[in-house]
Amino acid sequence: MKKIIIASVFALCFSLFIYQPAILEVIKLRSFDYLVEQEEPTGNIVLLNLTEEDIRKEGGWPFPRQRLAEIHVDLLNAGAVSVSWVAVFSEADRFGGDEAFAEALSYAPSVIAMFETNGYKEIPKTEGTVILGDDAGGVLAKGVTQNIEPLRDVSLQGIVGATLEADLLLRRMPLLMRSPDGWMASFGTQLLKAVTGTGTYVIKTNSNGIQEVRVKQLNPIPTDSKGRVWVNWVAPEATSLDAMNVQGKVVIVGTTAKGILPQVSTPVGLLYPHQIQASLAETIIHASNKQMPMIPQESMLYEVVILAVGMLLVFTVINYLGVYLGVLSSLGLMSGTVALGYYFISKGMLVDVTFATLSEFLVASVTFYLNYKEQYKLKEQIKKQFEHYLDPRQVKKLQENPDLLKLGGEKRYCTFLFTDVRGFTALSESVTPEEVTFIMNKALTAQQSAVSQCDGMVDKYIGDAMMAIFGAPLHLDSHEDRAIECAMQIQENMRELNKEFASKGLPSVQIGIGINSGEAIIGNMGSEQRFDYTAIGDAVNVAARLESGTKAAGVDVLIGSATADKAKVKLQSIPSIEAKGKSKKLEVYTYG
Repeated sequence: MKKIIIASVFALCFSLFIYQPAILEVIKLRSFDYLVEQEEPTGNIVLLNLTEEDIRKEGGWPFPRQRLAEIHVDLLNAGAVSVSWVAVFSEADRFGGDEAFAEALSYAPSVIAMFETNGYKEIPKTEGTVILGDDAGGVLAKGVTQNIEPLRDVSLQGIVGATLEADLLLRRMPLLMRSPDGWMASFGTQLLKAVTGTGTYVIKTNSNGIQEVRVKQLNPIPTDSKGRVWVNWVAPEATSLDAMNVQGKVVIVGTTAKGILPQVSTPVGLLYPHQIQASLAETIIHASNKQMPMIPQESMLYEVVILAVGMLLVFTVINYLGVYLGVLSSLGLMSGTVALGYYFISKGMLVDVTFATLSEFLVASVTFYLNYKEQYKLKEQIKKQFEHYLDPRQVKKLQENPDLLKLGGEKRYCTFLFTDVRGFTALSESVTPEEVTFIMNKALTAQQSAVSQCDGMVDKYIGDAMMAIFGAPLHLDSHEDRAIECAMQIQENMRELNKEFASKGLPSVQIGIGINSGEAIIGNMGSEQRFDYTAIGDAVNVAARLESGTKAAGVDVLIGSATADKAKVKLQSIPSIEAKGKSKKLEVYTYG
């Protein structure tokens, strides 16, 4: 059953990995948000935010194109390298300022926005591209709204549009998008093309799609198969119409007034389109100088290997290192998986380890529970089997280390002790059944107490008789002396008990004891349905025969030669006795 449950957990984890439900995708993306280090602004770009106060002063939005031309020229006069507008001018200016605005746009490299829409009124002019490889990959724009012809003739147009992730946040943006006729560059890409004076883009592809995009004078920018980069949400510095701190800067103009352009949800909050395009441009600049994070095309392979190896390692350490050491080791493995994910990200590879870590936790939890349950059942079995025969301290040792108890039988050298009530039949006839029960319970309790006191184990009660083992299931030093000591204690306990019987008008009880040492098979014996922990072997049989011979020998305790040879207690040799099943007489001892 344990194997079936663990196999089911593995199958569940792999199924979820293949299916990739939305919640797992969200967890993965959020972990990337947390782990990706945010870069500092390059200092090349500045935002001019047209605020609600600016719009109120100007009499509302949109501004007349004549006024936009004045702002554009003022920015250039203030030292701006270029001025671009994240706004679409799809209709002619009702005040007739298009010619003035177009002239202002022509003074320096500039970009105006095209917003992605549903459907094309007119397909934009195809950007000059050089494709190294198959013309594959990319994101197809559903449509665009272009600017009027006088404006787009003197400036570049950049598309503003991107697809949201599973949690409706914007993280990846294309450097170029496809049109029915070719390619359109994003606003942020066009901005850098305008500043660098580049006429074409170079797109490198492989069998999976786009590999990288290059803008002249910038290093190649690695992308995913759709030509997207993972946006690093750099927040460039901003200025105002009054301040115009734009010396030596690339200026991106946009409005932050409510209700004009929609804000888009990003991992850093709601941003306006011009803020998003500025972050994209900053990301491109950073990516051309250093390895920026991206989801590699081989990410699925990396993730499935990490998942499989991680789950197997966690299962192995918990299953074979034990519950507590296994848990500590599995926690270390999970921490290592997280560290591996951080290492990948530091190398610019967004490889997800969150699902692998969660799967490792699930496997660890289930394996821990099953092992703990198994050990708990074993401890309860040990307690149930030995609590009436061993001292509680011995039971606890067995529970803490079940390996001390080898189930199924093992050869052990131990000392065995048998007791029997002499004249039990005559005793039963002289008192009532209730009194017999009282006497026997008292007598057996007195014997069991002595066995526990001497660190032995009561193996079983056989009517009025008792069998005890010294040296199993727990190892016991000098078990020969401990068994002899137990016999002495039994006799002492019976003397005190007979005084109690006498006070109640009950007959006294005499106990015969046989002790012998030797090898025996010790363990769980019996059928598959019913078994007991016991010992079998010649040494056990001899101990039982010695107990039977006490009456004929005229002593209360008979000790075999194997026990006497190793005992430190001073013993007295008495004449050998015959024993049933033995061809030779047995050498026996007792104590005075």
